[in-house]
Amino acid sequence: MIDQDIHEYLAELEDIPGTRVFTASRARKGYHLNQFAMSLMNAENRERWKADEKAYLAEWPISKEQRQAVLDRDYNRMLELGGNIYFLSKIFSTDGISFAEAVSTMTDMSFPEYREMMMQGGRSPEGNRSIKGGY
Repeated sequence: MIDQDIHEYLAELEDIPGTRVFTASRARKGYHLNQFAMSLMNAENRERWKADEKAYLAEWPISKEQRQAVLDRDYNRMLELGGNIYFLSKIFSTDGISFAEAVSTMTDMSFPEYREMMMQGGRSPEGNRSIKGGY
């Protein structure tokens, strides 16, 4: 049995550098953002989105911050605001961008640099284990 408070445990998940764990809290916060993204699975919705992104987004009850993150294609911000990467993939797919290329925008690397890092086994965990620990 673990004697750790659930809130303490969930707070520890925020200490992983460059990682946003999709918790129940994030799911609640991003519900409409994720529903918007999933709407792009429908061809008619994709066409409406491509014709006027701002008008299409105005139909969704998302926050100003979420709206701006979508328009800016700031995927890290969308994740912070409750987006789920698998739902958000509908946005970059609609933009004609591969999953790997979109994810590379979330790093400090160009797509070729990111692709090479992944081909070499991914990012080393060394120095990437704790924000609080200064790693």
